[in-house]
Amino acid sequence: MTSVKFHLSLRTLAVALFDLAAVALAWGAAFLLRFNFDTAAAVWHIIGITLPWVLIVHAASFYYFGLYRGLWRFASLPDLRRILLAVGLAALIVPLLLFLVLRLVDVPRSVPILHPLFLVMIMGGARFAYRSWKDGHLLSFGDLGGEPVLVLGAGSAGEQLLRALAGTQQWRVVGFLDDDKEKVGRLVHDVPVLGTLADIARVAERHGVRQVIIAMPQVSASVRRHVTELAAQAGLTVLTVPTMDDLLSGRVSVSQIRRVELEDLLGRDSIALDTDGLAQWLGGCVVLITGAGGSIGAELCRQIARFNPTRLVFFDQSEYTLYRITQEFSSRFPQLAVAGVIGDVKDTERLAAVFAEHRPQVVFHAAAYKHVPLMENHNAWEAVKNNVLGTLNVARAAIAHDVREFVLISTDKAVNPANVMGASKRLAELACQCLQQTTSATRFVMVRFGNVLGSSGSVIPHFRAQIAQGGPVTVTHPEIIRYFMLIPEAVQLVLQAGLIASHADTGGQIFVLDMGGPVKIVDLARDMIRLSGFTENDIHIEFTGLRPGEKLFEELLANDEVTLPTPHPKLRIAKPDSAPNGAWLTDLDTWLAAPLRTETETKAGLKARVAEYREAVTIEKETPEKKKPD
Repeated sequence: MTSVKFHLSLRTLAVALFDLAAVALAWGAAFLLRFNFDTAAAVWHIIGITLPWVLIVHAASFYYFGLYRGLWRFASLPDLRRILLAVGLAALIVPLLLFLVLRLVDVPRSVPILHPLFLVMIMGGARFAYRSWKDGHLLSFGDLGGEPVLVLGAGSAGEQLLRALAGTQQWRVVGFLDDDKEKVGRLVHDVPVLGTLADIARVAERHGVRQVIIAMPQVSASVRRHVTELAAQAGLTVLTVPTMDDLLSGRVSVSQIRRVELEDLLGRDSIALDTDGLAQWLGGCVVLITGAGGSIGAELCRQIARFNPTRLVFFDQSEYTLYRITQEFSSRFPQLAVAGVIGDVKDTERLAAVFAEHRPQVVFHAAAYKHVPLMENHNAWEAVKNNVLGTLNVARAAIAHDVREFVLISTDKAVNPANVMGASKRLAELACQCLQQTTSATRFVMVRFGNVLGSSGSVIPHFRAQIAQGGPVTVTHPEIIRYFMLIPEAVQLVLQAGLIASHADTGGQIFVLDMGGPVKIVDLARDMIRLSGFTENDIHIEFTGLRPGEKLFEELLANDEVTLPTPHPKLRIAKPDSAPNGAWLTDLDTWLAAPLRTETETKAGLKARVAEYREAVTIEKETPEKKKPD
């Protein structure tokens, strides 16, 4: 610490001495100009008598206006304003002081006028010349080499990127492209705006560019997708700067360039969270998350940690995923108390012991079997046991130990379910609604959303692995569509739904997330192929037919349900016509008590208890079966 202060004091001293030297130089230059560069001894005598007073006044003024708190490396208009104020004040005081001390004898009236002008030019010019040198604008060795690159977007992010890259040898910005035609032909730090985004192929070929950088962090995902398609058609590698949310948060800088990912093309508007309300709800609480090692559970843990809970209890049956999340928290959140608990949600004794030990006030139930084809046939009863019986066990433990809120992570596949997984999650929703009628101490809330990018079992890692192996990329059907959401976005809305439910008069609501527009899976495959630097001639797409239990279209609301608005624009409440009664729950318990049921028995039991459940009809391969190179 001492060495840092010593370094700073030396630097400040050097800058102060430079400024005082500038004062002396400007004072002498004003005299010499006034006397037509006459270097007679009389002129030097007057300069020598007056200069000490001038230096004292300017030194005091420079200190008063804080000229030495800023860094020359980042000199900007506020620094110039401080120089003008400091020099201006000194320019008023100096004549008055010289009049009092020397009666201004032999000091020409033009000198106090010329001196501040010269001084501002020397001080301001030196600072901005230093910044230009550090930014690479005076002499940039990057101009002599580096990879030629086009920057898409001539706005503030593009300008910041240009300054960040000016001193590097890796990149050489040859021009900008921007759809604002008023900017075309203009210069950004001597780098021209060469055309609009539609000109990308022509401009890239003319300048020998193989890579482009998207510097438009505020544009919509549709615009980003369009630009990426234009660049991919021109055979260019597409890079991007961080999103505006990341830039504003200070987590990253605009110079941290990376390849465009699928998430950039499917990105959505940022979510406005009631952070104060969440802090009041979760702060100081013990929060238990089942399935804490999974993709959704782990992200729940990370985001809840922001609101200062007393303790986070990670409950998972997988030793590996539990170890991974606890290790992450030991390094990222060392101050937060966490407990990693191995357990199965079907084990009532284990759940009772964990709830008794940790006494959670809020429970997020994310543990579930989610893979549709895997759960459809041979594992159907296991899916029901885990997703329904497991939910009932955790919910009853929550009631027994006075948990305030119980949040069930559900799925859009629970709407008019066509598979065992969706029907089991719908049955879990109904069970929670039935339990809500037995308690007023615990408030139940269910949150439905669609597919999340990057989750375990997601199509995205599957496509990525197929592309890495050289293809083909397999898509079940050319018309299959899904709703997609980023994991952090889904979890933020889950938390917001839980907060809203915590203030409701009654529990048992089913919240539906705004998933945006549906996305064709085949379009995702094409995007991923392009983003990996290939074309469909390099890696073809093969259609394989729908898998067991798979639907062409997912729905977010059942036909017999209506939605109600909530205080949050991306959340609505699905209100069913009626909730099951106690007799229904007793029957469900009896059915679940069987040690094993066949696939046929399982599906028959689901149909008897979930009225909307209809098995999906398998659609064979579509023609053409493959899209191969010409």
